[in-house]
Amino acid sequence: MKTFKLSRRDFLIYSGITGSGLLLGCNSTAPSPVAKFQQAADNTPHRLNIFVAIKPDNTVEIVSHRSEMGQGSKTGIPQVVADELEADWSQVKVIQGLGDKRYGDQNTDGSTSIRKFYDKLREMGAVARTMLEQAGADYWQVSVAQVYAKENRIINKLTGSSLSYGDLAELASKQTVPDIASLTYKSPKQFNFIGKPVPIVDLEDIVTGQTEFGIDVDLPNLLIASIERCPVIHGQVKSFDASAALKIPGVVDVIEMPKTPETVVYFPLSGVAVLATNTWAAQQGRKALSIEWDLGKNQSHDSDKGFATFKDNLKNAPQLVAKRGDVKQGFANASQIIEAQYQTPYLVHAPMEPPMATAWFHDGICEVWACVQDPQAVMAQAAAMTKLPEETFVVQPTLLGGAFGRKSKTDFANEAIYLADKTKQPVKVVWSREDDIQLGYYHAGAVENIKAGLDENGKITSWQQQAAYPTIASTFDHKNNTPQDFELSLGFGDLAYDFDNVLMEKAEAQAPVRIGWMRSVCNIQHAFALNSFLDEIAHAVNKPTAQVMLSALGEDRDINHKAHYDFNFTNYGEELTRHPYSTARYRNVLETLIAKVPVNETLPKGQGWGIAVHRSFVSYVAVATKVAVVNNHLTIKEIHCAIDCGLAINPDRVRSQMEGAMIFGMSIALMGKVDIKNGAIVQSNFHDYPITRINQVPEIIVHLVNPKDHVPSGVGEPGVPPVAPSIANAVFAATGQRYRELPLNQYLTV
Repeated sequence: MKTFKLSRRDFLIYSGITGSGLLLGCNSTAPSPVAKFQQAADNTPHRLNIFVAIKPDNTVEIVSHRSEMGQGSKTGIPQVVADELEADWSQVKVIQGLGDKRYGDQNTDGSTSIRKFYDKLREMGAVARTMLEQAGADYWQVSVAQVYAKENRIINKLTGSSLSYGDLAELASKQTVPDIASLTYKSPKQFNFIGKPVPIVDLEDIVTGQTEFGIDVDLPNLLIASIERCPVIHGQVKSFDASAALKIPGVVDVIEMPKTPETVVYFPLSGVAVLATNTWAAQQGRKALSIEWDLGKNQSHDSDKGFATFKDNLKNAPQLVAKRGDVKQGFANASQIIEAQYQTPYLVHAPMEPPMATAWFHDGICEVWACVQDPQAVMAQAAAMTKLPEETFVVQPTLLGGAFGRKSKTDFANEAIYLADKTKQPVKVVWSREDDIQLGYYHAGAVENIKAGLDENGKITSWQQQAAYPTIASTFDHKNNTPQDFELSLGFGDLAYDFDNVLMEKAEAQAPVRIGWMRSVCNIQHAFALNSFLDEIAHAVNKPTAQVMLSALGEDRDINHKAHYDFNFTNYGEELTRHPYSTARYRNVLETLIAKVPVNETLPKGQGWGIAVHRSFVSYVAVATKVAVVNNHLTIKEIHCAIDCGLAINPDRVRSQMEGAMIFGMSIALMGKVDIKNGAIVQSNFHDYPITRINQVPEIIVHLVNPKDHVPSGVGEPGVPPVAPSIANAVFAATGQRYRELPLNQYLTV
């Protein structure tokens, strides 16, 4: 038997002549009637929509439009598309998308990659499948109802004949895009990939070192830049001497960076760049620079004094956020009043790969390769900096060696673009670990006060909470100096508990550094204060903490915080109709946890369990931690996590994300702290800004609640907020000592 390979174009011509039937091969010794079509096939992919292209060799190319930083979006996104496309996963090739507004939002931040695009990704898969089905129906001259797609093939129900997607790729690409309302979708029972633990697509390449991170980019005539930046935000270069730097072999040029504007956004920091033919020469040249700085208005800032100012502002100048009932009268009627103050420090992301970016102007464009979370932000900010059109910039995200929000800021890419424009050569900007820790964007230090009035039965009847911390909005408008509603929506104003009288307040807090998103953002301080305080109430009334929490939730209901408290709850950009704030799910995830974890077991002296529960990024997470404190040394023995993230697209990735979140949360609870002295960051590397080491990590057990009748919600960040309060509560259970300020290594060895 002979099988003849047709070019795609000739196949289409032939199919148009024959009208019906499928010639896959011919069992004959006579000359084949399709002999003229036997020629090398053109394997150019045929695009069916912006997410899907199909090659004649039957390869399905699916674009992942979000950046991959270990969270698994490069696998989860194509899983959704491939399922509705009815693709054969072994034939799927995932393409990392360039920066392109046609994809919609590309900012890989806020745990949005799946929850924001789930419906659109299914739509893209269904559109492509429908076009392939119509192409098959046209070829056989039958109704589209007489064909169906299965594993990269279109099958004729009448004859059992089939065509591969590759056979139909060109004909399908010429189809009219179907009306969205006409599309049909799979039922959950029909899913092949959604909800399944598909291995990450880059796994083999990652473990064998075949992938490309920001540092790996190389180009002919590439210059390496190392930049000495002003250590104090809004400081600038007064003068500098580059003569010693230019004498170092390999150093090519020294260029002053532009002055940082008052509203910093993602513009480069003021400083001096040394450009060289290799990294070592650039770094040595940088050390040889002689710079005189004008340190500017922030040179006297001290973070300890800053926290004292936050506390004073909360006491003397609180501003209303939201309220319900009459708190003053509620406290007057209370049988018992409990109050406490909590403090969390400034934090930095400290990803294992510091920021890296390469830029090259040529042929009327600027190509950028960078470990960025948002390629569109690179385009927009580069356009603002250079005054060139956005379409000038072609941005290719590399893999990110960790990010946690740091690489959603594109300042390092803008540095490379600025220097490439100045030198007319490709330039790679390399940040050191010290650069990243001392000159990045920071999670804001915060002070929170909570006060509760209880009746004679220990029921909470009145609740007052206050918060002061520098706002992320200050990065985008330097005049902003109080927590914004979108930040207070992250675990403060969106109170789950049902109290008759509630007062929420905030206070002014000036930003002494660049403030930026960090994994779970303001949920860090809000969840720490809230869960720590509920644990304090539980011990005061001699009841289990879980019982106090469950009782305080009141009846199962969906809360509209605008109607309930007159609070402008942003709900992570989601409609409440799609992602309601459900106390039933809040309750369920906590009940699931305590049913699986012996939090009330009798333990030896010096050991204790602590629990915490929090809703963030429209997911619900409860954490239970078991600790031991012996001779003032704290050991984490176990961590259990229960998560309800709706339909889990890839359960394996959800488990991995939760495990990573527990470890990230441990770093915050145990060791994370950035100090500011004389306007500059004190810490510089892992020796004084440590992160959790493998010997500190306990057994981590993840329980997936996974209600498949709910649409997917966030996964990357929701695991972090409950970790620190669960640890602090466990320490109290073990020692009787309450610590209200993080990190815990201020009091215990860890």
